[in-house]
Amino acid sequence: MSWTTVADVLAAACLLGGALLSFAAGVGLVRFPELLARMHSATKPQVLGLILVLIGLALRIRSGPAVWMLMLVAVFQLLTSPVASHMVGRAGYRTGKVRSELLVVDDLTDDQDAAARVAQAEDDSGSTPPR
Repeated sequence: MSWTTVADVLAAACLLGGALLSFAAGVGLVRFPELLARMHSATKPQVLGLILVLIGLALRIRSGPAVWMLMLVAVFQLLTSPVASHMVGRAGYRTGKVRSELLVVDDLTDDQDAAARVAQAEDDSGSTPPR
């Protein structure tokens, strides 16, 4: 068995695995009732699915510049996905889409209350209070 045959079989396995994980992420988006569960199902399997698809493509293409480009896509996906999901979660929390009774620890409410107290103190005194 030659290297190209092994690479093609591995590429097919990675592409199939990535497609299945991406499909599972899509099903999770449709089936889960709550924002945080949907967000979890959208980010976790989707990122791994994309990485598997990119690995499969790199094994199948076998071109130096294309493989480097695929690696850049993977790195940027790994860097931006946590930030994007964090921002979606905060926006959902602030707009009331997150059910607070499902949260075990609710640190964001404490931070919002502290920010509101600081803003109120600034309005009352007309200057910035020490923090």
